[in-house]
Parts: sequence; structure tokens; C-alpha cells
Amino acid sequence: MALDTQGILAAVTIAMYIPFLFVSLRLVMKYGMSRGDGWVLLLVFSIIRVLGGALLVAAEDITPANISLYIGGYALESSGLSPLLLCTLGLLHSMFQTPDGFSRYNRQFRLLQILGMVALILTITGISNETSSSSSSSGNTMRRAGVILFCALYIILVGICVHVWTQVGFVMRYRKQLLKAISIALPFLAIRTLYSVLSTFSSDSFSITGTTEPNTSDLAKFNILTGEWQIYLVMDMLMEYAVVIIYAVAGIVLPLNEDYKSADSYQDAYPLSRPQM
Repeated sequence: MALDTQGILAAVTIAMYIPFLFVSLRLVMKYGMSRGDGWVLLLVFSIIRVLGGALLVAAEDITPANISLYIGGYALESSGLSPLLLCTLGLLHSMFQTPDGFSRYNRQFRLLQILGMVALILTITGISNETSSSSSSSGNTMRRAGVILFCALYIILVGICVHVWTQVGFVMRYRKQLLKAISIALPFLAIRTLYSVLSTFSSDSFSITGTTEPNTSDLAKFNILTGEWQIYLVMDMLMEYAVVIIYAVAGIVLPLNEDYKSADSYQDAYPLSRPQM
């Protein structure tokens, strides 16, 4: 069976992220699980994109149509923003590490991780409920609540990034370079987050079967199911890919482990990191 436009984009997504499965796995092995920061979540994001694309391609190949495959594929597509935001959060958290590996503000960052997970749960549960005619109204509410939390988390990430720049003298040497990479990635992540907001509010329902009335909303072109594929390609796929490339290149090129050395030698170069007496 020939793939339609959505199926082709799903196949392209698989091809785009299979290489990053190995790249992100290499980054996790390079920095380890304990000091992996956001690298583990970069791997999770790549897995979600490959798996989501595979489900959508399979859904179009299987006859008769299996709605469960569509639901799974689009649920992964919509929820993929969560690990990307949490990946950025983890990388920003590494800015607050000391040469001995101690991390500051652990409790605050843990709360933000919970915020991202709540948004993810609301999004997936909302999509699942909307595919059930008995729970479509509550599902739409949960889906919108989830994307609002994603938006709030992004704004917080920008605030953290600005704060770190004001305290950049305390940041370890190579993490300063990583901070530049994060700052470059944030505008791409902003467009991706905006697309999620516009797509979510473009319709009052998330119908995969196409049995609902035509979407006449002003935001209809942003709908992930029935909107313009060119907008989806640019604001969703390419923006995500830009962020992933930036983070992957930074993780490979920067010797971030070199920041973990003896405190005495580090303090000679960065006196602001010395404990205050």
C-alpha cells in the first residue's frame, strides 16, 4: 500500500532519528548515567521518534486499518516534546554542578521534572480519552492542560538560561560552551513548543477516524492530523531536528568530563568557584 503524505513524513522521521539512536547512546556511554544530565533523555526522545514513526507507517500498511496503531503513533508524536524539554532542563541543571560533581538546586529541578512528566501524562491520557466517544470532552481538556504545562516549562527554561548567563562566572569551563549551544537551541525549541500549542487548540477533538465535522477553526492549518503538512514539517520536524543536532554536536565535540578535576586546580582558573569564608 502506498504511503500518503503523513506516512511519508513518518518514514522520513525514522530515517532521520535512527542515526541519533546510536549517537545519543554513545553520549550516554560517554558521560554515564549518573552524570548523563540530559543525554539519557536525548536517547529517549530518539527512541520515541523512531517508534512513533514506525507505528504510523505500519498503520498505513496494514489492512484493514488498525486504529490502535494510529493512536499510538500520534500519541508518541504529541508527547515527544516532553523528553526534549526535559533534556534541555537536564543540560541546564549541569550548569550548576561543581568540579567535584556536586549538583545544586536538585530539589527545584526535580519539581520541574515532575511538571514535565505531569504534562506528558495529561497529553497521552487526553489523546487516549478523546479516541473514546464517552470521554472526548475530558480528553480535550487534559490535552490542552498538558500543552499549557509544556509551554510553562519552556518559559521556565528560558528564565533559567538567562539566570545562568548572569552567573556565568560560576559555570565550569566547557559547560559555558554547552550553555551557548543551549541558547542557540532555545529559539528552535520555542517554535516547536508554539506548534504544539497551535495544533492542540486548532480543534475541539482529536479524531483519527475522520468522522467528525470539518475543521473550520482559524488554526486548522496547524492541526497535526488534518493541517498543512508543510507547516508540520517546518515547525515540528525540522525544529526538533535542529535542537537534536545542536545538542548531539555539543555533546560529542565538547570534553565536558574535563570539567571534573581537582577543585584546587579549577579554583586557580575560576576564583569565583571558591567557597566563600
